Amino acid sequence: MGKKRPSWDEYFMEIAHIAAKRSTCLRRQVGAVLVKNNYIIATGYNGTCCGMEHCDVVGCLRDKMNIPSGERHEICRGAHAEENTIVQSALHGVSPEGGTLYTTITPCTHCAKMIINAKIKRVVCSTDYPDNLAKKLLVEAGVKLEKIKR
Repeated sequence: MGKKRPSWDEYFMEIAHIAAKRSTCLRRQVGAVLVKNNYIIATGYNGTCCGMEHCDVVGCLRDKMNIPSGERHEICRGAHAEENTIVQSALHGVSPEGGTLYTTITPCTHCAKMIINAKIKRVVCSTDYPDNLAKKLLVEAGVKLEKIKR
């Protein structure tokens, strides 16, 4: 008998964790994978915008300003993994509508709103981020939010 193959969810979540390894954030490494019909259409990780110096080179603006984790997301040089994944999908002309987003951590409120407006129907994550409003918005919009262990 052969070895047990990972489920699709396990497979795509593992790829999200690999994407997270590209992150240059000094606080938290997050990866995301956008999938439709079991095909990857985009990946992303949290880090600075294209062409900008990375935080692991210039330092963390949020640390310098003593901003606690989970607060004032707008004060950051980087973009979130979910955000970057949706942007990559748009740049390559592939609609995220109806897709599943695998992310290593539950989305923040800002990313949840982007997910809803991108018409992504399912979000699968492996760890929890303490943002109850984000979870509430996803549920209210009919986006399935599931957690799987890695």
